[in-house]
Amino acid sequence: MQLKIMPKKKHFSAGRVPLILFLCQMISALDVPLDSKLLGDLVQPPTITQQSPKDYIIDPRENIVIQCEAKGKPPPSFSWTRNGTHFDIDKDPLVTMKPGSGTLVINIMSEGKAETYEGVYQCTARNERGAAISNNIVVRPSRSPLWTKERLEPITLRNGQSLVLPCRPPIGLPPAIIFWMDNSFQRLPQSERVSQGLNGDLYFSNVLPEDTREDYICYARFNHTQTIQQKQPISLKVISVDELNDTIAANLNDTEFYGAKPSKERPPTFLTPEGNESLKEELRGNVLSLECIAEGLPTPIIYWIKEDGTLPVNRTFYQNFKKTLQITQVSEADSGNYQCIAKNTLGAVHHTISVTVKAAPYWISAPQNLVLSPGENGTLICRANGNPKPRIGWLTNGVPVEIAPDDPSRKIDGDTIIFSNVQERSSAVYQCNASNEYGYLLANAFVNVLAEPPRILTSANILYQVIANRPALLDCAFFGSPLPTIEWFKGTKGSALHEDIYVLHDNGTLEIPVAQKDSTGTYTCVARNKLGMAKNEVHLEIKDPTRIIKQPEYAVVQRGSKVSFECKVKHDNTLIPTIMWLKDNGELPNDERFSVDKDHLVVTDVSDDDGGMYTCAANTTLDSVSASAVLRVVAPTPTPAPVYDVPNPPFDLELTNQLDKSVQLTWTPGDDNNSPITKFIIEYEDAMHEAGIWHHQAEVSGTQTTAQLTLSPYVNYSFRVMAENSIGRSVPSEASEQYLTKAAEPDQNPMTVEGLGTEPDNLVITWKPLNGFESNGPGLQYKVSWRQKDGDDEWTSVVVANVSKYIVSGTPTFVPYLIKVQALNDVGFAPEPAAVMGHSGEDLPMVAPGNVRVNVVNSTLAEVHWDPVPLKSVRGHLQGYRIYYWKAQSSSKRNRRHIEKKILTFQGNKTHGMLPGLQPYSHYVLNVRVVNGKGEGPASTDRGFHTPEGVPSAPSSLKIVNPTLDSLTLEWDPPSHPNGVLTEYTLRYQPINSTHELGPLVDLKIPANKTRWTLNHLNFSTRYKFYFYAQTSVGSGSQITEEAITTVDEAMASRQVDIATQGWFIGLMCAVALLILILLIVCFIRRNKGGKYPVKEKEDAHADPEIQPMKEDDGTFGEYSDAEDHKPLKKGSRTPSDRTVKKEDSDDSLVDYGEGVNGQFNEDGSFIGQYSGKKEKEPAEGNESSEAPSPVNAMNSFV
Repeated sequence: MQLKIMPKKKHFSAGRVPLILFLCQMISALDVPLDSKLLGDLVQPPTITQQSPKDYIIDPRENIVIQCEAKGKPPPSFSWTRNGTHFDIDKDPLVTMKPGSGTLVINIMSEGKAETYEGVYQCTARNERGAAISNNIVVRPSRSPLWTKERLEPITLRNGQSLVLPCRPPIGLPPAIIFWMDNSFQRLPQSERVSQGLNGDLYFSNVLPEDTREDYICYARFNHTQTIQQKQPISLKVISVDELNDTIAANLNDTEFYGAKPSKERPPTFLTPEGNESLKEELRGNVLSLECIAEGLPTPIIYWIKEDGTLPVNRTFYQNFKKTLQITQVSEADSGNYQCIAKNTLGAVHHTISVTVKAAPYWISAPQNLVLSPGENGTLICRANGNPKPRIGWLTNGVPVEIAPDDPSRKIDGDTIIFSNVQERSSAVYQCNASNEYGYLLANAFVNVLAEPPRILTSANILYQVIANRPALLDCAFFGSPLPTIEWFKGTKGSALHEDIYVLHDNGTLEIPVAQKDSTGTYTCVARNKLGMAKNEVHLEIKDPTRIIKQPEYAVVQRGSKVSFECKVKHDNTLIPTIMWLKDNGELPNDERFSVDKDHLVVTDVSDDDGGMYTCAANTTLDSVSASAVLRVVAPTPTPAPVYDVPNPPFDLELTNQLDKSVQLTWTPGDDNNSPITKFIIEYEDAMHEAGIWHHQAEVSGTQTTAQLTLSPYVNYSFRVMAENSIGRSVPSEASEQYLTKAAEPDQNPMTVEGLGTEPDNLVITWKPLNGFESNGPGLQYKVSWRQKDGDDEWTSVVVANVSKYIVSGTPTFVPYLIKVQALNDVGFAPEPAAVMGHSGEDLPMVAPGNVRVNVVNSTLAEVHWDPVPLKSVRGHLQGYRIYYWKAQSSSKRNRRHIEKKILTFQGNKTHGMLPGLQPYSHYVLNVRVVNGKGEGPASTDRGFHTPEGVPSAPSSLKIVNPTLDSLTLEWDPPSHPNGVLTEYTLRYQPINSTHELGPLVDLKIPANKTRWTLNHLNFSTRYKFYFYAQTSVGSGSQITEEAITTVDEAMASRQVDIATQGWFIGLMCAVALLILILLIVCFIRRNKGGKYPVKEKEDAHADPEIQPMKEDDGTFGEYSDAEDHKPLKKGSRTPSDRTVKKEDSDDSLVDYGEGVNGQFNEDGSFIGQYSGKKEKEPAEGNESSEAPSPVNAMNSFV
């Protein structure tokens, strides 16, 4: 008996790795192994396993080796064609074929030339089952030609000009790699200004004096022959403007010399590519390289965009200082217009590259080998794509199928060959050729017709050993034609194992996901096909896992003292563990102070270097465990006070007295850390149904170390224990071993059972399924029962899978049903459930509400009444009544505008409702419908009603047009919602003075048919506020307001301007200013002496004259003074923008703004000393007049 140990991680055993490749269950991919010990009598058509590349470039200095390797049974023979004709290698002494291989070796080292053997080669491997062919191998020798001799003139340029140094390397095979270096073989520095293009040329966006050198050399490296060719050096001299002027001055006389100018800065232009547009074609899968190099001063910067999309994020790269855009793994989706933009401070230039991505053929589905038995059917599928679409051609044994011998079992349908009722003579190798103008694909696929009984290839009586609760994989490698079916059995009389607990893999392997103790035993693998049967036995042993039940603990010790780490291991009795101690994951120091006995590591005379992490590792042949603890070394200190903490977790959990519905759990308490343990909390995990989730199981006193636990059926239990003291609760213990309880019938039924139809003729029964824990066993199902509530029918029942819904069809509409849902599993039924009531599906109501009546409450509210429909006609749950109502319109309006219907729903069995928000003076139409869960019933007869008049809305607009000196014209649009018949408009207006106070209000009635009105006899240069609203017989509507100003008397304004510009007027203003200054000085002196200025007394006796209106016949208008607070003029002030003063009726009457006093002066500047006679301020409703503008203001504007 062989011993096979389950690996610690899930993977296939080493013994079956060579056989996995051909044990695939898909017939289309089944391969025949060439293991002569096991299957030495099986034949197989040839398969090409290795060949040279399609484009084969050889080194002419070495022998030519053209590879062709193939496998088959019997071993295949090989032949070659060259340029389409048979290549007889026996006639050429330089050509030999390797023994047992089709590889050609052409000896050109001794004599001969590589060019002699250029051509297209193809290899054929043939045996009695068919012939496989290789690709067409194009053999070409590499070439590295020299540069042609050329004379290169020195180049002289002015500073800032652009330059292109051509490389133009010789054409080699494969193409050369280009780079620029100097005579010292140092690469020339490149930058955004100087860079090498994809064609090898060296581009200068602008030259600088430091570019001057005589050794610009282009090198071409041919990697295949490891040779480098170089071009003649190019000399470049860059002359600055000063040097150029010196040169010109030396060669020209003074009359001829004008001097050279420095190169001007210029916008970019492209050096490559040329023009505004270009085309680029690339093949799918290649790297798309787009290049733009520009000249300009200053040096341009290059940007890239894709016009009709975005650049792919993970496949886009920039080279050569962003002058080259590369997209890897290009596909058809990358076709489109790409734009490069060259930009400097003087401008930008664009170039568009139109990219088209073509594609050589690529596989969608390459044909796969077929292994069939006589009489079976099969297909070979060859699907490829490309741009343009490739052509598909078939060959059989290397011959086009059109001229190959006919096979009655074969039928070709485009890219598919269909085989039916194959026989042994149908065996052959088929070739699929997919080609377009950019390349081709060639695939070999054989059809091998075999009749073989099953064979078990796994050795017999292998012993597998597995740790409990881990997966177990039992091998059964097999072969047969037709493909055998595999079954597994446990024991001598066991039934076939099914996939409810086990996993049966396609390669014959049996997997037990969670191996338990009761999984131990003998397992038999049986392979069957129509030609026979084979079987094999293997053995499985389940071992207890290795556990560390007492782990080393964190320790803090004083220098020079002793420390001990404990590591107690529990293991399977048949396995021998190896205990190893590590320090910081390495070996323990070789020091006699470290000693190891059975369960302890002891370190004496501890030093600072001993600190670190210590690990106890326990290993067996099946598993390994480890636990670590940290040692911290400190200086000696006084004895510390006791440390109080939560308990350490319990350990060494053990299950005993294992019964169907109970088990006894035993544990060892951890350290209580100086606070007694008050209780233990026990939790469980169900690894079968809710792995990783822990639930509360029980609590016991802190003095107990065992607990009898009640269990549920069909649960894979694991337990853990936590200890609790007055400080808190410990971390959980390690989980106990798992315990799977036996299955039992369910002890409860599903909850939330409901019956509700979704269609008029069905009943949908739903429920909340039981979870895995509640199922109590495998095979959970539900027995669904129903019958009509008011009938005498028997219960109808059906058993369904573990679902949450069942639909009963063919039911009458909206009928009450009694429903029951009972759980069952493979063991039995749950208790009889209680019946719940449901209803079959609803249908639309059949009857419309009758006797619809409308009571208009006011202009915006109406009350609707109706008679309820019979409940039987509702045919569902009555949800309420729905009123549709809309405003009726004339036929002309209806044609222009869609009628907007409004909906109000009234819940329950109501027979009336209110319609709010109606529009006054309108005609409405409504109807009523009954509503159930399915929808609405038919509408009642339309019922119309009128709403009475209401007050109108505000006029739609109000504009003031054509203002004159004493008139304003008002234009308006009628209200958008008149809500009745308009009777008239009311216009109210009043003036606004310079302090924004309102004058008297004037009312004016205007006929309803007017939309324009002119107001005459208004004050000039006066602001008015207007209030405008419409009226119906019900009352007045909302008002709209507007403000406007009458115009200024232009003659008076021009007169004032004339006065203000006169010389005498300016002199008068200066005199006034001087007089005011003298008065202020005198006033200041008198105040300091205790005297009182006489004008001040009158000033105290009067109100502020600045806010008193002038007489209307004064011919003046109000204006704010800005003398004191320098505030800007209020809106409505008519002072001209150029700050000129308007002329008054009396040229010698001026208003001063100093100190808030309206003083008067004679023409000679003498102060009159009296206030100007003015009325007291009139009420706010009165007309407003304005004061004369202050001459001092005018003076200030000129100073």
